Amino acid sequence: MRVLSKRALREFWEVRPDAEEPLRRWYKATVEADWSNLAEVRKTFPHADTFGECTVFNIHGNDYRLIAKIKYSYGMVYLRFVLTHSEYDRDAWKSDC
Repeated sequence: MRVLSKRALREFWEVRPDAEEPLRRWYKATVEADWSNLAEVRKTFPHADTFGECTVFNIHGNDYRLIAKIKYSYGMVYLRFVLTHSEYDRDAWKSDC
């Protein structure tokens, strides 16, 4: 899969250094994947879930949430948000999904 954009990951872990390694692992696993549906995503990330057009990933023991839109037919993962759990709970991201 191709991930757009790694920059958002970097910007997040610069503020929250404990997220760097888990986000790097997520990125590596994602670019090595060839998903065609959510069931295949869950083989890599068992707790991935959907909301509207978005897929939500738990990061670093559920401390953070990564929200992406996956276009399976194009092999693209559009990174929308990386949030703390409290930011995620505010639901502002849902309007994008």
